[in-house]
Amino acid sequence: MLPFLRFSCFSRTALLLISPALVSVSAAAADANYDEANVPEYRLPDPLITLKGKTVTSARQWTRERRPEVLRLFEQNVYGRTPPNPPGFRPGFSTTSVDALALNGTAIRKEVTVLFSREADAPRLRLLIYLPKDAPRPVPVFLGLNFDGNHTVHSDPGISLPQIWSKGSTGQPGGFVRASPETRGASASRWQVEKVLSRGYAVVTAWYGDIEPDFPEGWKQGVRGKLFGAADKQPRKGDEWGAIGAWAWGLSRAMDYLEFDKEFDAKRVTVIGHSRLGKTALWAGAQDERFDAVISNNSGEGGAALSHRPFGETVKRINTSFPHWFCDNYKKFNDRVEDLPVDQHMLIALIAPRPVYVASATEDLWADPHGEFLGAKHAEPVYALFGRAGLGVGDMPTPNEPVGDYVSYHIRTGKHDVTAYDWDQYLNFARRQFGR
Repeated sequence: MLPFLRFSCFSRTALLLISPALVSVSAAAADANYDEANVPEYRLPDPLITLKGKTVTSARQWTRERRPEVLRLFEQNVYGRTPPNPPGFRPGFSTTSVDALALNGTAIRKEVTVLFSREADAPRLRLLIYLPKDAPRPVPVFLGLNFDGNHTVHSDPGISLPQIWSKGSTGQPGGFVRASPETRGASASRWQVEKVLSRGYAVVTAWYGDIEPDFPEGWKQGVRGKLFGAADKQPRKGDEWGAIGAWAWGLSRAMDYLEFDKEFDAKRVTVIGHSRLGKTALWAGAQDERFDAVISNNSGEGGAALSHRPFGETVKRINTSFPHWFCDNYKKFNDRVEDLPVDQHMLIALIAPRPVYVASATEDLWADPHGEFLGAKHAEPVYALFGRAGLGVGDMPTPNEPVGDYVSYHIRTGKHDVTAYDWDQYLNFARRQFGR
């Protein structure tokens, strides 16, 4: 029996009925709450009330006063401050391969390296790019980071096999090794490259480990250590950025390239991410207003889901499991989330008036689907300041029934993943937004 959602007719609170056989969690998550009846009352910070107690009543007031204030609160308490680029920093771009007849002649495949420094051991971002062969130029773009290397995005044998971090005997990365050819296309279902190209969009992706490897000491090999000198500042100060901040910074450097290459429509770039990279996409979109739209897929705690709502993963659990993702100040709220001065509806509100899409999955209870919906729902008052419509519903929709406008949402049946169904909704969303 599949889990299903039954909604109260008088409340925004959904009653989640779960088949015990379908709840599969790790030992670390075994004590998590998966019962809506056990979610206590909680209070959310009001995105429209300034720290001085003034009520925001206009888009101008939000943009000039409240938005910078909310952004600083996230920098100080959640993701950390993204530092200014080093003096004289200017990324370089090097095209390493081009195939004008990729994917049976339907696409152009390019591989481009974004150079952060002239130092030989400096991190560099390797972009894999597919452009639809016959689409009018400039082309709108879906940009996102991938988990396991560019070669996993598609089985195309022309994609270069990268050097990636291997796991040692302890489970921690043991060093750089050449990726195995057998892993080509391993994550292709999450990218749906042909589907995206057929709708006239380019796909641009890079391995997130190029920016910073994803483990507590990964900063030593990533941009925080190699480019920004984090090694000189250990231990980190409370509001210094974590890995999510570094990955978001890398997405902005990919955006630098999209502005440089005139084949791309840099005014129609959608940044997308799944899971921890969905958190990254939201933070990138909040900081860098060049991204025209943002998509968060199953981003959960620290992404779209409300932190003040104890369901599934919590602030304490995520800080314990992944202490390198956020700034150290975030750990202060492990046992007193009620004191956290922001929540994720305010992160989504930082993207206003640009379009944002939040998506959940029925079996992804760890990510708190209802909390993700509420994160999008409670961002609506800020979008309303700009005259932009939000979800348009009071209660969480049934599975596989997308809702919304400038703020959009769906929960699909299935697990923590990105599927063809998700991409169909994202492509429809992009067509609606970019067609205005």
